[in-house]
Amino acid sequence: MILVTGATGNIGRSLLKELRAFGTEPIRALTRDAAGAAFPDGVEAVRGDLADISTLTAALDGVRSMFLVPRLGPDAEIIDLARRAGVEHVVLVSSITVQTHPHLGPAAENAAVEKLLEASGMDWTILRPTQFASNALMWASTIRSGQPVRVPYAATGLPTIHPADIASVVRVALTEPGHRGQRYALTGPAPVSARHQVATIAGLLDRDIEFTEITREDARPDMVAVFGEDAADAVLDVTGGDVNDALLRVRDTVARVTGSEARTFAQWAQENIDAFR
Repeated sequence: MILVTGATGNIGRSLLKELRAFGTEPIRALTRDAAGAAFPDGVEAVRGDLADISTLTAALDGVRSMFLVPRLGPDAEIIDLARRAGVEHVVLVSSITVQTHPHLGPAAENAAVEKLLEASGMDWTILRPTQFASNALMWASTIRSGQPVRVPYAATGLPTIHPADIASVVRVALTEPGHRGQRYALTGPAPVSARHQVATIAGLLDRDIEFTEITREDARPDMVAVFGEDAADAVLDVTGGDVNDALLRVRDTVARVTGSEARTFAQWAQENIDAFR
């Protein structure tokens, strides 16, 4: 049995589709609303919440491998409970900032979860993705309403990754040999700045989108509303004054692990353009 946590998130939804497409079974998906969950046929929906570990015992029954989204509950207790339930292998999604910006608060928190998993006695695979293409959804309501998109550090181009590529790597790590004990840094195929992302969306909508570069101070309140204070500050740090070569580097990990080239930001935008209409 494979258990997918974060099953309704950007990675989890794609992972469930991939596992079913490759004929993997049985699959169990953790969700707060098992009755209302819209998962692919053949996926068992089980009610549970990482923030309440008392709900996880049934979800972990019979599970041998799991995909874990960290920092959604008491990670030390979740990892210990998985070990005691007989889970053999955990694939953890962390962040590339663990290696590029280890001094940042969120990076240190992710690093702490990695260490807990490594010390658990279970097999592990750790994924460290860069900025998600789906972060562009923070502009969706602004673009839909015809307002200007206001962005700091407009020219900084990170190798943004499509969440489905993270899911593809998770699927391989869960179901194929050779990936236990590995740490994978994951990026998209090319740097793409915020200015370029908005221009890509504008082209797909076939209309102009006004774009304005603003200061960090002006940008912070809206980003806090989306990401929370710590994560907003971390995003502003790594896309602004603290950007470094390690963060900007394009890696071929997705292609090496999955056998398929990493998807572009333009592909993600095409697949999600209705969110901006």
